[in-house]
Amino acid sequence: MTANLADLRVQIDALDKQLLTLLNQRALVAEQVGEVKKREGTPFFRPDRVAQVIEKIQQNNKGPLKNEHVAAVWREIMSACLALESPVRVAYLGPAGTFSEEAAVQFFGSSIEHVPCTSFDEVFRAATAGTAEFGVVPVENSTEGVVSRSLDLLLNSPLHIVGEVSLMVRHNLLRLSDSLEGIEVVFAHPQALAQCQGWLTTHLPHVERRTASSNAEGARLATTHPAWAGIASARAATQFSLHTAAHAIQDDAFNRTRFAVVCLPQTLPAPPASGKDCTSLVVSVPNRPGAVHDILVPLKTHGVSMTRFESRPARSGQWEYYFYIDLQGHPSQDHVKAALADLQQLCAFYKILGSYPVSD
Repeated sequence: MTANLADLRVQIDALDKQLLTLLNQRALVAEQVGEVKKREGTPFFRPDRVAQVIEKIQQNNKGPLKNEHVAAVWREIMSACLALESPVRVAYLGPAGTFSEEAAVQFFGSSIEHVPCTSFDEVFRAATAGTAEFGVVPVENSTEGVVSRSLDLLLNSPLHIVGEVSLMVRHNLLRLSDSLEGIEVVFAHPQALAQCQGWLTTHLPHVERRTASSNAEGARLATTHPAWAGIASARAATQFSLHTAAHAIQDDAFNRTRFAVVCLPQTLPAPPASGKDCTSLVVSVPNRPGAVHDILVPLKTHGVSMTRFESRPARSGQWEYYFYIDLQGHPSQDHVKAALADLQQLCAFYKILGSYPVSD
């Protein structure tokens, strides 16, 4: 006999009660873990441990819940339990509603202590000075390429990369009304304006485009004038109570941004090898013919794949460059270790920015 809706709701209420009891039991154990970590002086947040727990849960998942949904639920459970041990302070480009905030929540869970910043420089200062334990900054976009300021800051910062987040970026046109009529100005971060320039040229060819410190700030500005609009996330639309005048206006339908999670080495050492890792480094070579070719030879010799190679001016006035390189693998692997050792011998400047698990 099929149960009726009332009976099913009684079952759900009973299961919710059991879940709540079990979650609080888990939280009590997590508090004890926190006390042990405090005595031993070990890091409270370990992304490799989070990944291990989620992977084990997914292996035991019999459905009907999908593995990606199970992962999202468990990340939030672990984030809430970690907040009882020691709240994690995370700096990102603010205000609330930016893609940087979304990336931070995706990596750490929503039970973090938010430290919104007005610039990438401030994010690095916060994570360096201890205002925040971690920082989250964009480093690369699938449409516009690298985020130059983030790379420049990584060069001279004591922070290292301990994780990454790959975020599908959906830009929406937000304003006080749900129409495209009467828009005079569109505000957004320069990266967002560049990622949406084709759509803007086609649909709003005569509208002025103005840069904002962040997309969320552009959305906030859109709340102050009926003829202004901002390009931002659905999260920002909710945050600022704005209508979505146009959905997904980015020129690339598969637009993604890669974010780096950074911190001081004493906050969290380099994560151990996970089997699917990236090693990021920056080098410079003497300004002579064939020097750039030479630094690629150790990678080929030892069978190390390079996934990114970017140049940035060294600002020395001598037409010298720094080269930002991403490699597949972890320095604990013999072939990567050998390639890095040979590469270092060829460089005038050499710095490993971090080794960390690759984002799914």
